[in-house]
Amino acid sequence: MKRVLIANKFYYNRGGDCIAAMAMEKLLTTKGHDVAFFSMQYPDNFPAQWESYFPSQVDFQQGGLLAKGKALERVLCASEVKKKFAQLLEAFQPDVVHLHNIHSQLSPVLAELAHQKEIKVVWTMHDYKLICPAYTCLREGNLCEACFRSPISVLSKRCMKGSLAASALAYLEAWVWNRRRLENSTDFFISPSRFLAQKMIEAGFSQRKMRVIPNFSSRVLPDEMVKKSDYICYIGRLSQEKGVDTLLKAIESLPYRLLVVGTGPLEHTFPNTSGRVEFLGFKEWDELKGILQKARFMVIPSEWYENNPLSVIESLSLGTPVLGANIGGIPELINENNGMLFEAGNVEDLREKIEQMFTRTFNYTDICKMAREQYSAANYYNKLIEIYEQ
Repeated sequence: MKRVLIANKFYYNRGGDCIAAMAMEKLLTTKGHDVAFFSMQYPDNFPAQWESYFPSQVDFQQGGLLAKGKALERVLCASEVKKKFAQLLEAFQPDVVHLHNIHSQLSPVLAELAHQKEIKVVWTMHDYKLICPAYTCLREGNLCEACFRSPISVLSKRCMKGSLAASALAYLEAWVWNRRRLENSTDFFISPSRFLAQKMIEAGFSQRKMRVIPNFSSRVLPDEMVKKSDYICYIGRLSQEKGVDTLLKAIESLPYRLLVVGTGPLEHTFPNTSGRVEFLGFKEWDELKGILQKARFMVIPSEWYENNPLSVIESLSLGTPVLGANIGGIPELINENNGMLFEAGNVEDLREKIEQMFTRTFNYTDICKMAREQYSAANYYNKLIEIYEQ
């Protein structure tokens, strides 16, 4: 059995990357592997066996020269990270180091340290950070691929929140941890979607080192199907790139109920003028799965390059069809039997497809069965071990 050291910048349910990394930890442990986790110290972290090796917290939002100096040191030098990770490598002796979301708060130096000790390095990508210093391939709300070959645009266009300082830091990070350096220290990159893998290749990364394994759902799923209700739902972050505003405009003149689950920077900007639209805030899985399972269908109206959204996989695994934007990796998850696609950002097309979804007849049991087979933990594990042993 392989001894696997997983690294992710946070160790709690902060986002999809954290959920996926911790789900992988649990999966490998249940399969009999010895697993260690490396992360950054953070107040919300879950208790961890190896947390004494975690480097101290760095807050990139904090002002002041001291905080900015610490952030710059972490990105460019990461001396504490190097020390703590080297100690953990020595103590745990892994066969594989599996990286997830490590930029900035940890550092790609993890790959180099493991590679120098001839330990296999595998890196799962949850966003576009390796080819877009601003993570999202968005600039001023529009899709952008300007940094695929050179990261200078993140600086000249001030892509990081319009801040020269933040954009300069992102540029320096991309310049120091360039494609050649990352590739030299990584055996395989895992992309949850074919779309992201193709964008990596377009940006110059080796196709030989690219592997695609879709995410799997680690949630506890109910055994029984339930009767569908008359509402549709959105589940996710309330931010511009997620297309929630487009969804609200599309539903405005329709007679259907919409449940919006999630929080984010725009949560207080949406007017709740209709009793048909309900903003429910954040929901834990025990409550969320009931909302999602009873929904007539889920809508994912994203206007950025979504990778392999867990919300879609979980919706389908509950037997709930999905109406998704035709962008990024979303189309890879949706077919004529489990949902429909619409043009991202197009209010009229979304409105028409919502109406069509209400007239469609879906086999909810088949949707559930197919998704649970295709995105099962067993499937994921077999593909992952195949990569570890190559």
